[in-house]
This record gives sequence, structure tokens and C-alpha cells, in this order.
Amino acid sequence: MSKESRVKDLSLAGRGREQLYWAERNMPVLMEIRKRFEREKPLSGLTVAACLHVTKETGVLVRTLAAGGARVVLIPSNPLSTQDEVAAALAQEGVYVYAWRGMSEREYYNAIGFALSFNPAITLDDGADLTATIHKIRYGVRDQSIEYVYEVAGPLDGERLVSGLRGGTEETTTGVIRLRALKNAGKLVYPIIAVNESYTKYLFDNRYGTGQSTWDGVMRATNLLVAGKNVVVAGYGWVGRGIAIRARGLGARRVILVEVDPVRALEAVFDGFEVMPMDKAAEVGDIFITATGNIRAVSLGHIFKMKDGAVLANAGHFNVEIDVAGLERVAVAKKTIRPYLEEYTLPNGRRVYLIGEGRLVNLVAAEGHPSEVMDLSFANQALAAEYIAKNKLAVDVYKLPDEIDREVARLKLKTMGVELEELTEEQRRYISSWELGT
Repeated sequence: MSKESRVKDLSLAGRGREQLYWAERNMPVLMEIRKRFEREKPLSGLTVAACLHVTKETGVLVRTLAAGGARVVLIPSNPLSTQDEVAAALAQEGVYVYAWRGMSEREYYNAIGFALSFNPAITLDDGADLTATIHKIRYGVRDQSIEYVYEVAGPLDGERLVSGLRGGTEETTTGVIRLRALKNAGKLVYPIIAVNESYTKYLFDNRYGTGQSTWDGVMRATNLLVAGKNVVVAGYGWVGRGIAIRARGLGARRVILVEVDPVRALEAVFDGFEVMPMDKAAEVGDIFITATGNIRAVSLGHIFKMKDGAVLANAGHFNVEIDVAGLERVAVAKKTIRPYLEEYTLPNGRRVYLIGEGRLVNLVAAEGHPSEVMDLSFANQALAAEYIAKNKLAVDVYKLPDEIDREVARLKLKTMGVELEELTEEQRRYISSWELGT
């Protein structure tokens, strides 16, 4: 098969380089790592397959991996999140890119086939579709997605594919859940670093990054005023926390949390939010945002209880949290109101508005997380790839070593001009001793 890149339009590359320049200006930690990678070439001779959202921030990571000596193959982790100008710019620079905005399901899995045809040594994943596909091939699963993979890659030898893999990374909560399920089933076939479990990833990316970019997507798609409205957030993990905090900051009249975990629900209450089941929240909400990582957090039954004019958005990785298929089935009318905003008329005459087909609202209707927060996430990704390259890992799901996490935080603070306090020798002795007390 052809190893040539496939993007929407190479003539967009000039605009893509401008976007990459702006991202690099705001990602100083990753740029510091790139300087070291250029000197040391820790990824020399290795092929890295990255299944990530093809954004300007991802482009900065890809350039950093290439600076470290890697041959990089980039494919999208979502059919609607690719920034075509960035894909074009990277393809012109020698990165193998197979991505364009608006891919069909077939084209999406064709892209995975393209990446696997390079027999990568390291995989970087966001949602675990690439990793799961490798496992399907290894275990001989032949579903429609695998048929699409083989259309581009040809039949792949699962044993040979796995034998060449040193390890992989996973960027999101949804993906880590899938990978732990693989491990618990005794089916995981190569080591994975759960980058999502690094403090400098989930505390900042999920809370501050998604908190801001989700509302950016909602407001670009609708241009509605948040102040005075009732906002319902499904899920009070780190993503849900960020969305709820920003809703309150934007002046929402009520911020209601829907949660199944009693500890998280209690935390939401103590943080000053209302907590109730979706059945009740559906009757009072104006804007609904899902962040659970689970299917049908907003079901068809919930939708029928909603006010005329309710807005639905999803901030979880996959488009399964809102029952879009059910909505499509029962709606008596559907029309596009604005880019990425569809109006559905229900049999009861009420209308609901769905943003971005129920896919990741911040990447479909906006540009994803701000570069400053992706600086932390992708610094973790780059250092995780280096860690895999330098260490022979047993098959397991790992957390990135804490010292790497702290180094990323230290570098970020340094670039922000923030100084840390230092322990005195007396303080070091005190916290390392069991004899000293009151």
C-alpha cells in the first residue's frame, strides 16, 4: 500500500504553520523538552504511531517526537476533530498523516490501518481505538472495523505486530477504562502508560482545559447567554468539576450535578452544587452537558421530559453519552440551525438542540483545550514515549513515574515565573525522622 500522507488539502499548510507557531509560543514546557530531544535523540530509529486529535497542540507534540529521532505516523482519534490546516502542514514536514475533518467510520478505521502498516514500536492513543484494534487483530476478531483496517493495511499478522511493540500510552479516562478492562480480562498484550493518571494531566487538562473549552464549544455553537440558565452536568469527575465550576463563573442560575458515586455526589454538594437524578434534572435544565464516560447518561426518556429549547452537549470522549440514535428515530423533524447545531422536533412538539452530533463538543464546535494546558499533557506524552524507549516494561497498565510528573510541574512553574519554597535542612530532618514529635 502507499505510504503517502492523505489530508484534505496541502495548500492549507501555510495556515497550519501559523497555527503551529501560535501553539509553540504557548507551550514552553514541550519546547524545552524538544531542545533536549534534538540533542539526545532518545527516539532514534523508532516508529511512533499517534492516534490523537489532530490539532495545533498535537502538532507541537509530533514535531517534538520527530526532533527526538522518531518516524511519526499521525491519525485522528475522532472523525470531527481534525484541523485540516495543521494536518497539511505536518504532512509537508515529513510526518505521515492520514487525517481530515469529517471522516466516515470507514475512513476512520482506514486511517488506523494506515498507522499499523508501519509496524510501530510505540503507540500514543486517545480513547484506545488504536490499541483496541491491535488487540482485535492479535485475537483474530473480524468485525466491520477490522475489515476497514485491512482495506488499507492488508491482512496483518497479529503476533508480528505485537512483537514489535515496546509500549504505548493512553491520554484519556475513557481509554484507560478500556485498557484496564483488557488487563482485568487477562488479554492485554503490550505495556501501556496511562498518561491520564499523571497529576499534571488530569488535574489541569481535565479540570481547567475541558472546563474552559467545553463552554467555548457550547457558546460558539449556540451564541446563547449562560447567565441566568439552569445547567445540568452529568458526572462529577475532573471533567465534570471543571465544567460545573466554569458554569457557575459564567453566571448560571443553577448548576445541577447528576452523579452515581456517593463520594463524588457528596463532594459536589459540599462544593455548593445541587445534586439530583437525571429524571428530575431533565425537567428543569436549560443546558445539559455529559461527562460520564458511559452510555446513555441522557436517555430518550430524559429528553422527552426536557423543556422546549433545551440544549444537549457531550464532553466525554465517545458519542454514546446522549441517546442520539433514539433521538434520530423518534424526531418528527430535524434541521440545521447553525454550524454544528441541529434542531430536533419531538412528537410532543417540543424542540431540543444537539451540538456536534453528540461528539466531543470542545473539539467539534471549538478548538479543544488551550495550548497552555496541553503543554502539560503533551509534555507527559513526550516523556512517556522516551520512558518506553529507554525501559523494557512488562505487560501491564502503568502510571508515569511521579518524578516525571513533578518535573513537568516544575518546568511549567519556571516558565510562568513562579518560584517554589525550599525546605530547610532542619525541615528535611524533621519529616524524615520518626523520633521527633511535639
